[in-house]
Amino acid sequence: MLMHRVKAGLIGCGMISGIYLKNLTQVFDHAVDLVACADLVPELAKKRAEEFNVPAACSVDELLADPEIEIVLNLTAPAAHAAINITALHAGKHVYTEKPFALTREDAREVLSIAESKGLLVGCAPDTFLGGALQTCRKLIDEGWIGTPYAANATIIMGNAEAGMHPNFHHFLKLGGDPLLDMGPYYLTALVHLLGPVRRVTGSAQQLRHEIIIQNPKSPRCGDIVPVEAPTNITAVLDFHSGAVASLQAAKESFGYKPRLEIFGTEGNMTVPDPNFFGPVSGLGSLLTIQSRSGEVKELPLSHGFTEDSRGLGVADMAYAIRSGRPNRASGRLAEHILDISLGILEASETNRHVHLQTKVDRPAPLPLGLKYNQLDL
Repeated sequence: MLMHRVKAGLIGCGMISGIYLKNLTQVFDHAVDLVACADLVPELAKKRAEEFNVPAACSVDELLADPEIEIVLNLTAPAAHAAINITALHAGKHVYTEKPFALTREDAREVLSIAESKGLLVGCAPDTFLGGALQTCRKLIDEGWIGTPYAANATIIMGNAEAGMHPNFHHFLKLGGDPLLDMGPYYLTALVHLLGPVRRVTGSAQQLRHEIIIQNPKSPRCGDIVPVEAPTNITAVLDFHSGAVASLQAAKESFGYKPRLEIFGTEGNMTVPDPNFFGPVSGLGSLLTIQSRSGEVKELPLSHGFTEDSRGLGVADMAYAIRSGRPNRASGRLAEHILDISLGILEASETNRHVHLQTKVDRPAPLPLGLKYNQLDL
């Protein structure tokens, strides 16, 4: 049980902020005291604050100047993540940011260097690996249910259905909103959580189109021609320090939503629920199953909680870490490694070679069994 809650302020009150605000004010409010919202559009910050009973709606400068705020939750656009994090760290705040962690390795290193020099924690989404599905998978792999994992196959295929309807849809057509840096972190983080760090990568990144025409008749931009500024179809091979090898396919050029993650072991094969979610989702074929050597397929129950949409779980875990002195699980070092993998894949495509990664990180500690409702430490 925490001695007292950690005060936090949120910067960036767009669409994703809703689920964070809901969970931090209703589910994780025993650990986090969300006291302020800020946005470049003051009306948006005021609307969110009123909607979720947050005491203050203010400017970014006012939020950062509040001496009681310990954590800054950064939900701004990808291109602004590093700059906001650096400013918040210089203001003496711990920071937790939406993915991607940064758009360059240099920015990622600067964020972590400043945090280390000031004794501050850095965290980053996704925190879905802390959910019941991936925590159960981790437990089963660590207990040897599939023997030694030697291969994995990750696929995330989706359309650009959000183009034209999402208020900031243009972000999805730039680096940071592309399939590798936008959706890839869910799968890459899950793989590192389950198999450990990656040592080298290779891959191919293709951009099928350099512009799209918004065709959704419900969009106010219907008929507009919009530039596509990032790859939309990526295939990669990942070599892990453990000896395992994984393939990754990430694309936003298809239709519908086709996720799949499989781990292959010497004694069995595991189908992992979609890492984009905290638990299995009906209709996506994302049940946790293990196929044994005999060919028998078993659906296994989850051993851990947090199976609903628990975004903000990583922020709550950071609050526990601040109070107890332990490392936070959705850490900046983990996010830096995921960024290193992603940029390495793009570089491999450009240079026609394997890229050896500059970073290495330990697997984050699993959540313990037997946690009380919404608690993160025993």
